[in-house]
Amino acid sequence: MRRLSFLIISLFLLIGCNREINTSIKIAGTAQGTTYHITYLAGAESNYRGSIDSIFSLIDQSLSTYVPGSIISRINKNDSSVIIDDYFTEVFNKSMEVSANTNGLFDVTVAPIINAYGFGFTKREKVTDSLINNLIQYIGYKKVKLVDKKIQKESPKVMLDFNAIAQGYTVDVLANFLESKAISNYLVEVGGELRAKGKNLGDSIWTVGIEQPIEDATNGTTLNIKIKLKDRALATSGNYKKFYVEDGKKYSHIINPFTGYPAKNSLLSATVIADDCMTADAYATSFMVMGMEKSLQFLSEHKELKLEVIFIYDENGVWKRYSSKKFKENEEIVY
Repeated sequence: MRRLSFLIISLFLLIGCNREINTSIKIAGTAQGTTYHITYLAGAESNYRGSIDSIFSLIDQSLSTYVPGSIISRINKNDSSVIIDDYFTEVFNKSMEVSANTNGLFDVTVAPIINAYGFGFTKREKVTDSLINNLIQYIGYKKVKLVDKKIQKESPKVMLDFNAIAQGYTVDVLANFLESKAISNYLVEVGGELRAKGKNLGDSIWTVGIEQPIEDATNGTTLNIKIKLKDRALATSGNYKKFYVEDGKKYSHIINPFTGYPAKNSLLSATVIADDCMTADAYATSFMVMGMEKSLQFLSEHKELKLEVIFIYDENGVWKRYSSKKFKENEEIVY
């Protein structure tokens, strides 16, 4: 998406246990402005780095606002000839679904305000109440529609930004690619968003670590919780790394689409486990906007989504942690 990763991936492989056919293949690199790490079990000849690089490139050509000729960039420039592809269609439809479920608290049309704060694809502006009041009239997920492979916008000034969901989606595309190659044991991570299936080379469920949210990371990061992830996806969103301070005010990249200002509540980070990473990514951002109380209410009203969460929040200067029941059963605290 859009932020420096604050999820540390820890792969605990038991070296002594080898398999006749499968070896552990690791592919890592940089893409989408961040790093990625992919580990899977397959025959030694099954190195798919070339295909993985191609997938990143294709997704960027569809969804990246930092690629001038991408589909989303052309839509933002009001190019009426753009025909959207399957990548764009899937992300757009999921975005609209999450927006409807959250009553608009998740909104990919928040791009003009994200840009104004300097977290988007244009130069930062001097944010004033007047500027926000002017921009907010172009924000609202109902202001865009997908009709016959084309995006219809209520106004030419409406713009899209998929950064709150695109990296999670990329994880899913990569995972689905591995499954198409009959690979059933893998861990895919892009910018801290991840999806796991099966087991590692040591025949253990994949174990990942969640970092404690610390604004000053000069002394390194702190692994706070270890999670065993079984055939699910995980994404984390937080407001403590991607921000800046100007005139004594802190500006975070997580924007409330109804006010046009950074979301302010007690949540420091929201980690979500879902069946797919695109869903986990979108709801992690949504919960950061909602805050603790509204997020818990949402979870109680939408059990059909099968979301598990861990929230780190500030209660009168004391950091506390909330874990949903199932999540708590799988977690292992590391101090």
